[in-house]
Amino acid sequence: MEVQWLDLLQWPAMAVTLVAAWLVGSRTRRRRVVGFWCFVASNLLWVGWGWHAHAWALIALQAGLFALNLRGVSKNEE
Repeated sequence: MEVQWLDLLQWPAMAVTLVAAWLVGSRTRRRRVVGFWCFVASNLLWVGWGWHAHAWALIALQAGLFALNLRGVSKNEE
């Protein structure tokens, strides 16, 4: 069975999600903002993988989380 490069996209998506969660838990506002932007990047990576894997519920979840992460960015930049 041949592994396509899009099959591997789930691993960086997972890693970026973990880094984002770590940063969002910071007491420093700047790190939290970077964390929310990392979450946005992970949302896009998960959508890419989800589209390839036909994981439509995952794509819908990432769309909702994307909106919440943009809200997190704006709340932390105030």
